[in-house]
Amino acid sequence: MNRRDFLFHAGAFSASALTAISTNAWVARSLAAKNHQKRLIVIFLRGAVDGLNVVVPYFEKAYYQLRSQIAIPRPSEEGGVIDLDGHFGLHPALSPLIPLWKQGTVAFVHASGSPDPTRSHFDAQDYMESGTPGIKSTHDGWMNRLLGVLSGHTPIQAVSVGATIPRILSGQMAVANLPSGKIATKPLPLDRPQIRAAFDRLYSGKDALSQTYQEGRQAYQALKHDLDAEMNMANNGAPLPYGFAKDAQRLAQVMAKDPRIELGFMALGGWDTHVNQGGTQGQLARNLQLLAQGLVSLVKGLGSVYSRTVILVMSEFGRTVAENGNGGTDHGHGNVMWILGGQVRGGKVYGEWPGLSTNQLYQGRDLAVTADFRDVISAVLERHMHLTDAKLNQVLPNYVPTQKIALIG
Repeated sequence: MNRRDFLFHAGAFSASALTAISTNAWVARSLAAKNHQKRLIVIFLRGAVDGLNVVVPYFEKAYYQLRSQIAIPRPSEEGGVIDLDGHFGLHPALSPLIPLWKQGTVAFVHASGSPDPTRSHFDAQDYMESGTPGIKSTHDGWMNRLLGVLSGHTPIQAVSVGATIPRILSGQMAVANLPSGKIATKPLPLDRPQIRAAFDRLYSGKDALSQTYQEGRQAYQALKHDLDAEMNMANNGAPLPYGFAKDAQRLAQVMAKDPRIELGFMALGGWDTHVNQGGTQGQLARNLQLLAQGLVSLVKGLGSVYSRTVILVMSEFGRTVAENGNGGTDHGHGNVMWILGGQVRGGKVYGEWPGLSTNQLYQGRDLAVTADFRDVISAVLERHMHLTDAKLNQVLPNYVPTQKIALIG
């Protein structure tokens, strides 16, 4: 039984705990951190969001010809897109983001995605999270490798919202879990003084299991203290919003309060819209509205820290250009990536647009990829996190960006 499995089975931390789990994690001697620390938050939309109905190419006739039921109308029409630049428009359900767009802290990279042709959710997500498309043997995620090249390692340097460590954060470096939903504030057995004292005595040594327990305890206590203090002060007894907005606000609270936390991760499901996708209204619109509300909560919760934060929103691949017979879309290729942050050169749709005419489509059916998702990640890591070429190569091994995208000021 390895160290990670031991802690889970021993009951020291449940799946709803704030834990630091790693095979070689260590606690930094000094927990001091400067307030100017850069932050990165990645939000993964699992299921392949329809980027063509997120940032709509309303200038393309083919878009409306191929989507008679689910197309979002042009800006001048009822229920139409919110015009961004005269060519692209934002789904109206994302209207809460428009103030950030006008402030210049939101940008999009269209026709972006993975060069791998797979239409398997599992494989495509795995490749995007490992950062090595087409290679299944990569054992760790690119965000965990990023932890390895950052300084001042602590068990709460990276926080993932959810019950388990995602692929993107799996690896050798310590990662903390922040539970989502209603279980987030549920007391754990470890919160009971007698149980805590018993475990503290049992694992007070310097052996591997004791060290892992102590690391987990430190991460749990640090994050719990941050979260409880902020919630009690800000909420004044009122409940937080539900769903994504609630989890986003919780993540923002701990990141704004504790400068040791540099990386955050959240994942949202429900984007696989094969049936009844809808247009201005419907399934996708409802999900986008909740996403927009959550992003706004995240930005507001970060407060001044937003100026030093980049938020990446990504999905494994896009959807077919043509709608199917069930009022939905099927697995596609190119998509759109979202970038938010105080230093983002926003108010712009980046990317080389390949077009939607039949001869311009990937395999005759999908939006082509003209911007590798690693180009976007590289731009953020280089300009925002100030990684050198050598460190970039450790995070995204054997990858040389195909283009420089000036996303960060």
